[in-house]
Amino acid sequence: MKEIWVEALQEPKTRSKILLASVVTIFILSGMPFFFGYIEKRNGVVLNDWLLARIPSYNVSIIIFALIWGMGGLIVSRALYNPNIYIRYAWTLFFVNLTRMATILLFALNPPHGMVYLIDPISGIFYGNKVITKDLFYSGHTSTMVLVFLCLEKRRDKIISFIATISVMVLLLIQHIHYTIDVLAAPVFVYIIFLITNRFLKLQNPPKSVGNNA
Repeated sequence: MKEIWVEALQEPKTRSKILLASVVTIFILSGMPFFFGYIEKRNGVVLNDWLLARIPSYNVSIIIFALIWGMGGLIVSRALYNPNIYIRYAWTLFFVNLTRMATILLFALNPPHGMVYLIDPISGIFYGNKVITKDLFYSGHTSTMVLVFLCLEKRRDKIISFIATISVMVLLLIQHIHYTIDVLAAPVFVYIIFLITNRFLKLQNPPKSVGNNA
């Protein structure tokens, strides 16, 4: 693993992509508490969601938390043996967060009826450890799961990630954390951003030594 990263950092273009990805990630994550603090004070509209109106709300925070951070652990473990995974994930996540901020600003929404607050001590850090209810269109939780699925390379990993992603999407609706449109729009946005980002990065195939990741 060390040799793989040393080799990647010795290549100037790859090194710049890794370092810049780290910088922009830290930058946008540090600004998120201020952004969502502003959003939470803003009044919006409540959508008439046909599907949510027919689903009783339940607290499934623990399952959502386990799935999201379980997949987070998986993508980290794979990225340790393949710097390209880290580069793709970090840069795409940066642009996903930018577009999410834009859509959240554009579409002022109040939370769905029956919302049960999501208990997630880790992602709460990015919200300034405050309860945020208006981080809605489009779903950040779904976006994260879809991005993990897109960045993983092994077939088995993708199958596990796909099942986890669909599960999280369903569970978000069960807990009424998001409107249906928030959840359904996320894969579309993330896939388009992922394709554009990959074309922008022009990453080469990973070295054969990355095969240790199997």
